[in-house]
Amino acid sequence: METRRPATLGVSITFFVTASVFVALRFISRIFVVRKIGLHDWLMLLAWIIDFGFSFSLFYATYKGLGLHASDVLPENEEALNKANYAFTVLYNPALMAVKTSILVFYLTLTQNQKFFRRANYVTLVVVNAAGFALTMVNVFQCHPVSAAFYSTIPSSAKCINIVTLYLSSSPVNIVTDLAILFLPIPLLTQMRLPYKQKWILVITFSFGFFVAVVDVIRIAFLQQAATSRSMAVKTIHLQNADGADFSWYASLSFMWSVVEVNISIICGCVPSLKPLVSRLMPKLIRGSNDTQTSPRNNYATGESPVVLPPAAATLGGPSASTSPADSNGSKPSQNRSGNTARRRESSAPMSMMDFLGHPEPRPSDAEAYTHTTTSGYPPNVRFFDFVNVNNPESMLKLNNRESIAPIALTTLLFFLWGFAYGLLDILNTQFQTIVSLNAWHSLGLHGAYFGGYMVGPLLVGRPVLKIWGFKSTFITGLCIYACGALVFWPSAVLTSATAFTISNFIVGFGLAVLETAANPFIALCGPLENSEIRLNISQGVQAIGSVVSPLLAKKVLFKNVQDVASLVNVQWTYLGIALFDVLLAVAFYYMPIPEASDEDLKELANRRREDNMTKVLGIPVVWLTLGLGIWSQFFYVAGQEVLSTSLERFVMSANDRTSLTPFDILTIGHSVFAIGRFLAAFTQWFLKPRWILLVSYIGMIFFSILCMKTTGSAAIAMAMMVYLFESGAYSIIFAISLRGTAQHTKTAAALLTAAVSGGVYFPFAEYAAYLSHGTPYSFCVLVAAFSAGAIFPLYLNLVPAVKKQVDPVPNEYLRRHRRRSRTAVSTVHREKENPSLGGVLSRRRSLVSHPDLMPDLPMPGETHQSPQYRSTGHSVSPSNSNANSSLESSKQKDSPSGSTR
Repeated sequence: METRRPATLGVSITFFVTASVFVALRFISRIFVVRKIGLHDWLMLLAWIIDFGFSFSLFYATYKGLGLHASDVLPENEEALNKANYAFTVLYNPALMAVKTSILVFYLTLTQNQKFFRRANYVTLVVVNAAGFALTMVNVFQCHPVSAAFYSTIPSSAKCINIVTLYLSSSPVNIVTDLAILFLPIPLLTQMRLPYKQKWILVITFSFGFFVAVVDVIRIAFLQQAATSRSMAVKTIHLQNADGADFSWYASLSFMWSVVEVNISIICGCVPSLKPLVSRLMPKLIRGSNDTQTSPRNNYATGESPVVLPPAAATLGGPSASTSPADSNGSKPSQNRSGNTARRRESSAPMSMMDFLGHPEPRPSDAEAYTHTTTSGYPPNVRFFDFVNVNNPESMLKLNNRESIAPIALTTLLFFLWGFAYGLLDILNTQFQTIVSLNAWHSLGLHGAYFGGYMVGPLLVGRPVLKIWGFKSTFITGLCIYACGALVFWPSAVLTSATAFTISNFIVGFGLAVLETAANPFIALCGPLENSEIRLNISQGVQAIGSVVSPLLAKKVLFKNVQDVASLVNVQWTYLGIALFDVLLAVAFYYMPIPEASDEDLKELANRRREDNMTKVLGIPVVWLTLGLGIWSQFFYVAGQEVLSTSLERFVMSANDRTSLTPFDILTIGHSVFAIGRFLAAFTQWFLKPRWILLVSYIGMIFFSILCMKTTGSAAIAMAMMVYLFESGAYSIIFAISLRGTAQHTKTAAALLTAAVSGGVYFPFAEYAAYLSHGTPYSFCVLVAAFSAGAIFPLYLNLVPAVKKQVDPVPNEYLRRHRRRSRTAVSTVHREKENPSLGGVLSRRRSLVSHPDLMPDLPMPGETHQSPQYRSTGHSVSPSNSNANSSLESSKQKDSPSGSTR
């Protein structure tokens, strides 16, 4: 008789006993060493009590037949087995909910001063408990009537939820909360200043939560194996052993891993609280006799600070001397006095839980009272242990071309990420449409849901985060939302729900819209503005490569054998990988020195060309008219781009081309041409002005779109490829030109330009309606109309003289670093009032770049402003006249190619 009972029972008992030991040790530590029990301890005890019932229900179910084939389960045990399984499924979510609540409440005790940390904790607490309560209620009322879940004889009208499907559908919530609990304390831990060995111990201690996420993934794998079994493919499985279901066999291992998950969660939640007990029993394990020998470098060389222990008088109530680790290594008396002063200053304040965790030795009477970790002698530029030396980055507006390469390369990875996501979604939508038999309108709805995220994401989340916290925080926020959207594909695939799939498309689009709100302006602003269009086209070219690679990978590998619901469920591992990659990338961005651009710096840079920016056209300052028409053009450009993308397959089929290439192959060629075109557009801008290239691009788009309507066969397909070529560089040029001169409103302008991508929502529906009424060739009139509307912008740029001067980039347009004045007088650099940009980047004058000594020295921050006469005579003026002269200078200042007026 084949059985899984020994493995199921043995593993489950082992982990439950281990978790029980850890809970016992936790309370020994808290009662006899710390002498204090907190709310998180009582919550962990509650979690263990629920876990006892949860695990015991599995033990009893195994005794009654879980792990055997349904044919081997004794008839008299079936009802008892069903009741045990019912209790198991009901207690699973409360057990996890109690454990995670205990850990999160424990996190709240780490600090009282980190507002963002506490808010993130509260949000995670709400998600954990709301989701846990909802899923518990679903499990309690999984059958109607409820008795149908565990009685052998049930009425024919009874209805039950598929439990395995429910478990798979709720998996994203568990993974998201597991990752949140794992990464939430990292910012606090990595800012602590402790000896080297203790830092490693602390990080490893909190990293135990990683095993919970691993076990959750393993559990999901067994659940998925059950869901894709032959019996699951042919009929719905309820808790009771329906004929042919064999539930007791295939559910045994997934239930076993559920017990492992809950008990490992309890173990990981107890590990940090064992530190006082370990310090008391094995102090050398936490801290050796000589801390400086635990690291190959001395404390001050590595940026570590000595840990000062509390005086014995404060500990035991009597006069006694106490020495710090630095004392034992021959520290100077002045250092000791400094440490004693710090101890006296802190001795009256209770130690936070963070100090409790980080302190190498507990106090003999109260391990959670009165200690202090001194920070004297600690280098101010070290923030992330000794692992990474993080300095405050330079403002991106002060970077030259060479200095901007590294941050641009890092951000370009994000461009590839959303290009990869877009291509993958396109193929997944097609496969989902085939499997669940969606019509073309529903398919366009999935496409529209993705671009619908761009309607709200940039303005609802992207702009506020970008304005308040900056580019780095916006990157992290967008990546996290995108990861959540990728995980939502799991329940949509398991449930084969069009509604859930539409929601997942919207969340992914929302996250990528937030990401793009920061990524595009970051590339445009990071370095001299004269190269904004070039940088953005190169990064967008990398994004286009991602949109080529992902469909090939999806079509040839991931979705190669996806023909039914069971095979679609297998694809969800791809989205788990994407989600985990996003989270890890977000963590990496948190610690990387990403340059920022403040509103003040943006305003200062724009004011150097204030006269050009504020010239009025039709009574409106030219910079705002340019921005408004840029948003208009972006909206219709993206609309035309998506019309071509969604209709190309129909267009190829209607062209009656006899080539052996499939529509997918031709679409891949089109995307490849599109990617190459972006790099060509970047190269061309070294010789031609961006507004010229944009005008030619729109002319080409309109011309070849008309030819698509008038030709057939291979010629028509070639014309479509030419449309891809000409539309490739337009997005980046529109974005960079529209941002120019928007000063302190640059981030708001970037959000509006990103929201304009929502043009991809509407026009594919209009094109399909035209196709249904007049056929494919005629439907391309929507494409011509969209590109014609967008072409108003390049015509405006090239026909209005004031606009030409405002949008044409000038050499060396970036904030220079402050340099000390030379004692020798610097000859005045004569600058032309006219814009010298005759063509592309290579055509612009380079005198100041090739001869940097000719550049006037800029005053140091805080230095008294000098009068205009200083520049010509090299003499200073009296302080009483400095303000007036400075005001006079700014009023007479003229914009120049070098931007060296300051």
